[in-house]
Amino acid sequence: MTTVRRSAAVLAASAVLGMAIASAAAPVAIAAPTPTPSTVLPSGLYGTGDPTYDGVWRQSLALLAQDTVGVKPAAKAVDWLTGQQCDSGAFPSYRADATKPCDAKLPLDSNASAAAVQALAALGGQDATVKKTAGWLKSVQNADGGWGYNPGGASDANSTSIVIGALAAAGEKPDALKSKGGKTPYDALLTFAQPCGGKDGGAFLFQPKQPGIVADSTAAAVLGAHGKGFVVTAGAKDAKGTVCEKSTTVEGAAHNGAAYLATALAKTGHLNTPPMPGATDPAEKPDFGNTADAVVALTAQGLGDQAKKPLAWLQQNSAAWAKESGPAAYAQLILAAHAAGADPKSFGGTDLVAALNATGPAPEKSAASEKPEKSETSEKSDSGSDVGVWWIVGAFFVASIGAGILFSGRRKNQQH
Repeated sequence: MTTVRRSAAVLAASAVLGMAIASAAAPVAIAAPTPTPSTVLPSGLYGTGDPTYDGVWRQSLALLAQDTVGVKPAAKAVDWLTGQQCDSGAFPSYRADATKPCDAKLPLDSNASAAAVQALAALGGQDATVKKTAGWLKSVQNADGGWGYNPGGASDANSTSIVIGALAAAGEKPDALKSKGGKTPYDALLTFAQPCGGKDGGAFLFQPKQPGIVADSTAAAVLGAHGKGFVVTAGAKDAKGTVCEKSTTVEGAAHNGAAYLATALAKTGHLNTPPMPGATDPAEKPDFGNTADAVVALTAQGLGDQAKKPLAWLQQNSAAWAKESGPAAYAQLILAAHAAGADPKSFGGTDLVAALNATGPAPEKSAASEKPEKSETSEKSDSGSDVGVWWIVGAFFVASIGAGILFSGRRKNQQH
């Protein structure tokens, strides 16, 4: 998962939105949220950028990353997140006034909901909230077994994967969850997996007809195929290495997806992202968020050796990006360091934990000396941050649901 600011995504989408609306009719009439004016933000919220498109997302990642390294978040930070939940159990991307019921026209966000579940399940003490949101996620499963960014939207690899991680964190068994069409989430994931050979051989596309940012959807889907969320530790060594092999199973697809990422990272140690529509500079730029997500995916797959080079690149080059991007970016780097066995408190000269803590309310306590990092068995931006270019997709859907255009990326928002 990577992040590109949801707000930036919407602006980029506006360049082609007219075309999209002209060529496709929205299945439901849902008003897009209006960016939050420059007002005082809630004291419990992480980051200072406009939270309209990523408030719940960046808060969830921040809390999850803190918990992963033994930091107990401030109570008001947790309360802010739980307060975003609607009566249905769903979470929107953000709602400014949580004292009122969710407006019927407020777009609900499967990705934000799934991220909130992962964070709250890890923190503990939020069983009712977690159960209610997990129930909502199950209720909006598509007939093909997957999920779209907004309920009713076509399934995509990113959304399906993050929901799998959330359901697993909530104690559900994703492989046993069948849709009304008799399909499981893993059936849906396989529809995004590409055969070996060709440009995207072995990768997972965002959607078959809308490839999106392939490294982004692939990193997400590798975790989903393993039934994992954002927090992982090293998987058993993958003896197949980086060779793509013909497969019809989700396990084989996960291997091929990781092999695709390893190959994409081998030369430079980092992934690239294409320029945004209308950008004056046509050159690709380093994609810090998706590179971090790729480290997590490779480690989960058991390709830890292939994760070393991108991890080292992040240690040397990601400080400025994280500082500019905010809490979700710091969280991504912490989760990558945790997965690969690096020290997030000394990450290329940066204390990621202290930097993340500084973007929000002071933690209740730092339990690093009292509480060891969680093992695999105990697992249950700012606004700006790069938790995935696929967030562009979310912004697209928020701006015009059903418009049939995808400008993918993933869980990545960036605000300060």
